[in-house]
Amino acid sequence: MDITNKTRKPLSLPLPGGKKLFLGPGKTGQVTPKALEYPPLAKLLEAGDVEVSRGGSKRLIGGGSSEGPTPAPRYTGTGAMRQSGDR
Repeated sequence: MDITNKTRKPLSLPLPGGKKLFLGPGKTGQVTPKALEYPPLAKLLEAGDVEVSRGGSKRLIGGGSSEGPTPAPRYTGTGAMRQSGDR
């Protein structure tokens, strides 16, 4: 579940287990449905400081596809020796 900060200031949202979710102004993070029932977070939801959308990010399960960007080569030097010492 996605949770969005609707204020103009950064928020530190308390989560179960002593954890915190830091959200900047207008930023979105993900929480579990269990976390939404946590009383300190429920108070922020009722106040309208944060908003919940039921959607979530869609993740690929498994290997994924072979399409996408190819990794850049690790070394793109010119082949010249690197100079060191006094010049």
